[in-house]
Amino acid sequence: MAARPAPVAASAIARELHLPRSTVHHLLNTLAAHGFVLHLLEERRWALGTAASELAGGFARQQPLARLGRPLVAALADRLGESTHLGVLSGADVIYIVEERAPRRPALVTDVGVRLPAHLTATGRAMLAALPAEQVRALYPDVAAFSTRTGRGPRTPRELRELLRGIRVAGHASEDGEVTDGTRSVGAAVLDASGWPIAGIATTWSSDAPEPPDAAAAVVQAAEELRRRLR
Repeated sequence: MAARPAPVAASAIARELHLPRSTVHHLLNTLAAHGFVLHLLEERRWALGTAASELAGGFARQQPLARLGRPLVAALADRLGESTHLGVLSGADVIYIVEERAPRRPALVTDVGVRLPAHLTATGRAMLAALPAEQVRALYPDVAAFSTRTGRGPRTPRELRELLRGIRVAGHASEDGEVTDGTRSVGAAVLDASGWPIAGIATTWSSDAPEPPDAAAAVVQAAEELRRRLR
């Protein structure tokens, strides 16, 4: 399932693994009970669940993602003169695994190990925009799934869908004062070979300062380079 770009039917899994359908349904129901997969009833398909994301995030924090990403994040901070960070999705949150502070810049909340709502951050939004729509609906089924830090940001599934649609068109994500008053960020997703977002890279600067020249392009370039190195 992790190698597929979208949710898959149980019948397709059975054919590929040469297993009886009853066995596949038993395995899927067991995985669902532990949060590793989700059953999309309307579409009669199965998608990866939040436990799978957390497992992947745990591996990434301990192994190649942070190690390969750290020099790229540091080089991005040097290039832009602003603080930069690398994060991974954990359910509907972002966990930051690399943080590079630029000198004489505002203190940020995005320290290593910090968890923030994905729908408010540039890294999280970039990764959510790369997920299948069904996965986003599972993470944000109703208004109760939305939190806020500064009173800004999407509050409903419809608002989030519109936001993510714009991110896909632009090729990068941004936020302005939605994580912390007085700061802005731009971020891009790092995709694996199947197009799944395994991380996000972003840079943050003061809202009082002009946007760093070519910030979005530089962040996208760093994300693409990390994708190349991981492959």
